[in-house]
Amino acid sequence: MIVYAECEYFIPTAHSLKEKRAILQRMLTRTKQKFNVSVAEIDHQDTWQRTRLALVTVASAREAADREMMRALQYLASNPAWEELNVWRDYV
Repeated sequence: MIVYAECEYFIPTAHSLKEKRAILQRMLTRTKQKFNVSVAEIDHQDTWQRTRLALVTVASAREAADREMMRALQYLASNPAWEELNVWRDYV
């Protein structure tokens, strides 16, 4: 089972692309290390207060893939440096 998710965040503390990338890089690295997911920024690369991330996880059972994705999304949402705007999920 493959679970794909997109999530969009507003980063009010970022006042430049450099600040945004520092926040984003830290969260992407930690998410990849803690959870069995792949994650990348897929939109708003040149906008300094917004980002859209794509996450993918693969498991033999839907429940396992869904659980891992939920844990990763909850971790990302817990970051106090940004506000979650939208989350979309799909199953393949």
